[in-house]
Amino acid sequence: MRKRLLCIAPDDAHTAALMTGPMRDWDTCCVDNLGDAARVLRVASYPVGLLLRARSLLRAADLDGFLRRHRETQWVGVFGPRDIEHRACRDLAVEHLHDYHTEPLDPVRLAWTLGHAHGWATLRPPPSPRDDPGLLVGRAETMVRLRAEVARVARVDAPVLIWGESGSGKELTAQSIHAQSARAGGPFVPINCGAIAPNLIQSELFGYERGAFTGAARAKAGLIESAHGGTLFLDEIGDLPKDLQANLLRFLQEKTICRLGSTRATRVDVRVIAASHVQLQHAVAAGDFREDLYYRLAVLPVAVPALRERREDVVTLAEHVFHLYGEERSPRLTGFSSRAVTALLEHAWPGNVRELINRVRRALVMADGRLVTPQDLGLEVPLVLPAALDDVRARTERIALRECLQRSGRNVSRAARDLGVSRTTMYRLLSKHGIQP
Repeated sequence: MRKRLLCIAPDDAHTAALMTGPMRDWDTCCVDNLGDAARVLRVASYPVGLLLRARSLLRAADLDGFLRRHRETQWVGVFGPRDIEHRACRDLAVEHLHDYHTEPLDPVRLAWTLGHAHGWATLRPPPSPRDDPGLLVGRAETMVRLRAEVARVARVDAPVLIWGESGSGKELTAQSIHAQSARAGGPFVPINCGAIAPNLIQSELFGYERGAFTGAARAKAGLIESAHGGTLFLDEIGDLPKDLQANLLRFLQEKTICRLGSTRATRVDVRVIAASHVQLQHAVAAGDFREDLYYRLAVLPVAVPALRERREDVVTLAEHVFHLYGEERSPRLTGFSSRAVTALLEHAWPGNVRELINRVRRALVMADGRLVTPQDLGLEVPLVLPAALDDVRARTERIALRECLQRSGRNVSRAARDLGVSRTTMYRLLSKHGIQP
């Protein structure tokens, strides 16, 4: 199979000559600007890229952004004899390039460098498919069940009540319901009921007319009205004051609102999704939440699992965030070290998915090497206390299985070959340790 190379050569008359001799075994695509290169990469994959006259490319305003967006390609740069003495060229080499050469070029040495870059590119596993454009990813049984529930409730227009611990992904779940519903083309309006000052909630939710109160110089539509044709997401609904709960109940019953200072009812077509980190049944029993409003909201209840309940998804989710915020990381950062994986698996995650996102994003900025370490994540690998030999062996075996599955892109056959065991044995080991293939 011929190797593929994308060559970006602005104003270079020697490209054709360079691509002969040692480079004749490559399938080479040559372009003279970043725009054409981006169009090529949108329709085809090139493991290796060559930047000829790299210093002249620095004049392109979006070179840094272009290379960050296409970091899967291993880039090799070619500089003039003294170009590398310039700070911008040095920064380009350090931040983005697999290697670089200086003119005059030795085609044999360049071919060897490009071949090495191609070999390095093939070592990186293909990106795993994403289960969801947000963060509803994972193979844990609880997440499979959640995605199935989301798909079902998205087909109808009844109110949904989402329960989950803080940071578990309640708003992401609501966004996924909206995105899969017939209202996906309409607005998604999130409201944190606990973040609005009590004296402003009435006017923020329902809007007001000109002159309704001091300072109301003009009429303003409320957040409920702004969600017309779409979805209204009421986060932390349990923090809504009791007097406004009655107004919300009336809206759910009649689908109309009345702006502050107005006597005219306005019909609003919205689908209501509410969420709470507390069990509203307990709030109802304590007299803090209206029972009739609870039953109006909880037509379709959905529970979002805590991260500790889907521990087998922690590494998958961390890698998802790693790629999702890829533009924030150094181009030389390629993934998580084995010690970082261990730290991720051992951490209790009291802050759930939100904590994981924050720790991974911190690591993207703080990491100095090619791999994220536990220190970059702000975690420490716990000390291993004296244990039975069988416990140590089982723990080591479990970590090895997880790491091998990650490297193979969750391809069981390839992971089995890497470990030197049969496919049957691999499935038995995965089942033994409760790991989903």
